[in-house]
Amino acid sequence: MTRAITVGVDGSPESLAAADWAAREAELRGVPLRIVHAWLWQPLDVPVVQDEETQATSANAVLREAETHVAGNHPDLTVTAEVVQDTAVAALLREAEGTDMLVLGSRGHGAIVGFLLGSYGQQVIAGATRPVVSVRAWDGQVGQAAGGEVVVGQQGTPEDSDAVLGFAFQAAAARGAALRAVRAWSLPPVYAYSPGSLYLAEQAGGLEPFEKKALAEALAPWRERFPDVPVTEHVEIGSAGQVLLSAVSHTQLLVVGRRARRGPVGPRIGSVAHAALHHARCPVAVVPHD
Repeated sequence: MTRAITVGVDGSPESLAAADWAAREAELRGVPLRIVHAWLWQPLDVPVVQDEETQATSANAVLREAETHVAGNHPDLTVTAEVVQDTAVAALLREAEGTDMLVLGSRGHGAIVGFLLGSYGQQVIAGATRPVVSVRAWDGQVGQAAGGEVVVGQQGTPEDSDAVLGFAFQAAAARGAALRAVRAWSLPPVYAYSPGSLYLAEQAGGLEPFEKKALAEALAPWRERFPDVPVTEHVEIGSAGQVLLSAVSHTQLLVVGRRARRGPVGPRIGSVAHAALHHARCPVAVVPHD
């Protein structure tokens, strides 16, 4: 069964830009596009008379505007559209379960302030079990470099980054783009380095060669699966967020991972994804992994 790419819209110019990006992605991957608008009838606590029928009409107007916009720019794409009657976060998390990726819009300043009053988008990204792409826009234009690289952040072991690298290689292959794989490292605190890790680093010729070897090993199976994707390996000392952001000056898409484990205060985005969503000027895909 072919799963669609899903985009959530809220009537803003930013969500229309996200719908455009999602439509182009669906065309690249040869899959349908699903447009959803979350709406739940709730009496408004304001001195304005607005009944259920009026709100429903408004919700359908938001959906039809996005559907018409996409159809005009992508006439050959298979598109479905639906108003989902639920709260925004619950509806979008449920939609994310049955899709290849969920796409949301962001106004491009601050921490995900542009989609559904801001914090809703952050909750969706933190809680989704499928990749979520945040698309920024300025003056109605999607912030991405046409013809640029796909950049992916690689951390930890090959098993840790398997889902993230798989998504990035697939995205690069669909675009016919080169991939830049970035791994950041830093000098560990003296008490954090075990004799075993010191031995492995020494066997590799030092800390930086050890990190380069770790990145090469993580990439090896994916390079084999996608032999036509040119890959640049980028290893640099520094904080992961800063190193990653320094590599995205000419980038179509930035791909980062997010650990799916729940913390004591609920699901979290993670520091690297948080930095990317704050500061990257290109679309950012956040891929959950174990």
